[in-house]
Amino acid sequence: MTVGWTELLQPFVEFGFMRSALLGCLALSLSAAPVGVFLMLRRMSLTGDAMAHAILPGAAIGYLVSGLSLGAMTVGGIAAGLLVAVGSGLVARSTVLREDVSLAVFYLLSLALGVLIVSTKGNNVDLLHVLFGTALALDEPALWLLGSIMLTTWLVLRVLYRPLVLECVDPDYLRAVSRWSPVAHYGFLGLVVINLVAGFHALGTLMAVGILVLPAATARLWVRHIQPLLWLAPLLAAVASTMGLLLSYHADWPTSPAIVLCLGGFYFVSMLIAPFGALRARRPSHVHLKG
Repeated sequence: MTVGWTELLQPFVEFGFMRSALLGCLALSLSAAPVGVFLMLRRMSLTGDAMAHAILPGAAIGYLVSGLSLGAMTVGGIAAGLLVAVGSGLVARSTVLREDVSLAVFYLLSLALGVLIVSTKGNNVDLLHVLFGTALALDEPALWLLGSIMLTTWLVLRVLYRPLVLECVDPDYLRAVSRWSPVAHYGFLGLVVINLVAGFHALGTLMAVGILVLPAATARLWVRHIQPLLWLAPLLAAVASTMGLLLSYHADWPTSPAIVLCLGGFYFVSMLIAPFGALRARRPSHVHLKG
């Protein structure tokens, strides 16, 4: 039996929680995916994954103090993420360890501490809420938070666009000729943290990084220029999020994994048919990104 568009999209018409989930995921797509583009161009995708887990203890402490409070968990997550980002950078600059090693140490300790706090002070439902998010339970304050993070992200990216692009191409040159280098570096890390916190509320700590990395990686298989990347990645994230919500509803699957699987499906299809995918990219030489 075929299913028409009306039946397919009926959940968004009939249920308020589905509309709220859609609005939240669209705001997250427009916010996180552009940050993911710069994360990919700076070869920091695994750093994003580490920082996604680093926010867990802060969010867990916020939960311990105020329960499932949006404000407390947000403030705790941002504080923990910034602490790990700055701390790992300071360790890398003052010891023989590289930043990826110090970040891995902070990430492992943060993840263990966060799971320990939630497991001992909460219950299995709370742990699942923290790890996998509650996209279908986004309320009005959560939507305002996601919308505010989206607007902040686009404003900061507009201000820091040129130094961020230059830092992707030649960070040493940027440090030599401009005072914007530390502003761009730490400002970008701040954007990563707040977008991971936004993703944490909707998708959970285990899935939040997916909406940063996968749309950017998929878009890179289609376009070479940075500005089209910044538009295509959010579009892919928004479409995949919508598909994931519908798949979750009709198949009765968990929402966060369904969204990330749809993002992954776009990536693997693009690997096959995109101009710079595995089958169509015939030239062995590296294709350079253009501004």
